[in-house]
Amino acid sequence: MEAKSSVRIITLNRPKQLNALSAAMVSRLLDIFLACEEESAVKLIILKGKGRAFCAGADVAEIVREINQGNWKSGANFSREELTMNYVMATYSKPQVSILNGIVMGGGAGASIHGRFRIATENTLFAMPETALGLFPDVGASYFLSRLPGFFGEYVGLTGTRLDGAEMLACGLATHFVLSERLPLLEEALVKANSGDPAVISSFISDFTQIPNLKKGSAYHRLGTINKCFSRTIEEIIAALEWEAADKKDNWITSTILSLKKASPTSLKISLRSIREGRLQGIGKCLVREFRMLSHAMSGDICKDFVEGCRAILLDKDRNPKWEPSKLESIGDEMVDRYFWKMDVDDDWEDLKLPVRSNLPAYAIAKL
Repeated sequence: MEAKSSVRIITLNRPKQLNALSAAMVSRLLDIFLACEEESAVKLIILKGKGRAFCAGADVAEIVREINQGNWKSGANFSREELTMNYVMATYSKPQVSILNGIVMGGGAGASIHGRFRIATENTLFAMPETALGLFPDVGASYFLSRLPGFFGEYVGLTGTRLDGAEMLACGLATHFVLSERLPLLEEALVKANSGDPAVISSFISDFTQIPNLKKGSAYHRLGTINKCFSRTIEEIIAALEWEAADKKDNWITSTILSLKKASPTSLKISLRSIREGRLQGIGKCLVREFRMLSHAMSGDICKDFVEGCRAILLDKDRNPKWEPSKLESIGDEMVDRYFWKMDVDDDWEDLKLPVRSNLPAYAIAKL
């Protein structure tokens, strides 16, 4: 962490691991954010990553190794602290500027999207790929995906599709777009500005901003079709897309269907319900619900798709997961419901308990 005037610059520094978040990194980030909030001299936090990624997510491989050794609680407790960090960022009393110059996935989204300013570049690559891993979009994604235009959040969360910086800006995941070559100058300007006023910060960032063109094949151009198809149940979404595909040859529709059919059926069902519930909930309730879901996924008490997905995609890399159940029709409402219940493990196990937050700006209060 660098201290420049009233600005704290935090750099995620595991470039060989694409800045994947370890337990130590999450703990340190949470401590820094809480300490800076108490320090009156600090007005602004800038968060960035070293190398070609902002942050590719949590260190999932390590979590799965712990699960395979019979210690699923280790991964769940990692999530407990990570979700607490997400909550602090979402309700932070000082502006956070996240510079998303590179890969932003999973936990990387959680460490940035909740902040006030998110700067995308021509190098940005965003995705929430959890359904392909037998998991679901967490780190508060049920909050921020559910608030994207129309049903674009359902599309992004269920398919794991990749978005570039222009698409992030168009749908609202990013607040600004700045060419990467101008980032050093922007950072220097923010330090010189020496301000914690969001209006002043936004004005300085805007001096470096441009509006990028969406690529011709961008999924955001398909928002009408997405709204028509993704406003339904999972089974109906796939059926609607297949009906669209039968009517006209379209590579985007074909690849969307393929992404859904490759994903864990259980993950698709719980992800959709999570995002739909998130539309009507504040950030705190979303995170508490997601923690329950993560605990069930890691314990494997309902379904073991998370471990199997990580085996196939991250560990053995055969890219051939054996989902169980393997079909959507085998997953009833009761099975889905169980993911949203508090874990009944032992007397010591607790739900996620979020810290009490006070003196929050209107921007943060609106999320509660």
